[in-house]
Amino acid sequence: MNSVLNYITWNPDIVAFHIFGLDFRYYSLMWGIGLLLAYEVVRRLYKDQSIDEKKFDPLFMYCFFGILIGARLGHCLFYDPTYYASHLLEVFLPIEFTATGIKITGFRGLASHGGTLGLMIALWLYVRKTKVNILTVLDNIAIATPITAFFIRLGNFFNSEIVGKYSNSDFGVVFAANGDIAPRYPAQLYEAIAYLLFFFIGIYLYKKKRKQLQKGFFFGLCLTLIFTFRFFVEFLKAPQEAFEETMLLNMGQLLSIPFVLLGTYCMIGSQWLRNKGEEKQK
Repeated sequence: MNSVLNYITWNPDIVAFHIFGLDFRYYSLMWGIGLLLAYEVVRRLYKDQSIDEKKFDPLFMYCFFGILIGARLGHCLFYDPTYYASHLLEVFLPIEFTATGIKITGFRGLASHGGTLGLMIALWLYVRKTKVNILTVLDNIAIATPITAFFIRLGNFFNSEIVGKYSNSDFGVVFAANGDIAPRYPAQLYEAIAYLLFFFIGIYLYKKKRKQLQKGFFFGLCLTLIFTFRFFVEFLKAPQEAFEETMLLNMGQLLSIPFVLLGTYCMIGSQWLRNKGEEKQK
């Protein structure tokens, strides 16, 4: 850290360690830690609610593939549909076709809005198979989701991606890996800190107020908190794609609005939600 100015020059090695010739990057490591912690949180919630452990076992796979497929398709459809329309294999495979051949790149584009939608579809399929109350499942996943989001944003920070705008001051982070020489707002860290706070809020409300809150409340709270914050933090972010530079609200903000509305609806409640909440698990 500079001893006089208030910025940090950030240029880490994105590879955390090597095993048998394979590179394990911080981004993948953060994803893994986040998913494992969410897995443990939901497992304990299922146990606390006396839900059959056999119904918990398949949940992780539904969530993993729902998030991954949804996040990947969300990025391709929302942020760069023209490119991926002519590179369909790159949508589904972690590769890039270059002039010199095929390059293994990993999935470099994942959209959180698409991941959220993919997760919701996966949970619907899971509920159809296991017959667990859908609002119970959504609430349990919602309580755990912010801890995963916290680690994902830390992974973005290690990758020097989803960066903020230039701060036009001595405050911020210089992302040297991107060729920057001036500090930017560390938008990834702002989101990470917010998501960690949301996680503790959810845990606190579950322990202290759960019996007073209707089913679906935690799902609504998660959507409302995360995507309301996401809407406002986008004002500090640099555009992810060139077409966003001329937009009054960027793609991330436009996609956040429906989730905020859905979250608010679930928190306020309705007769449909009350009926769903009262359905017994088979």
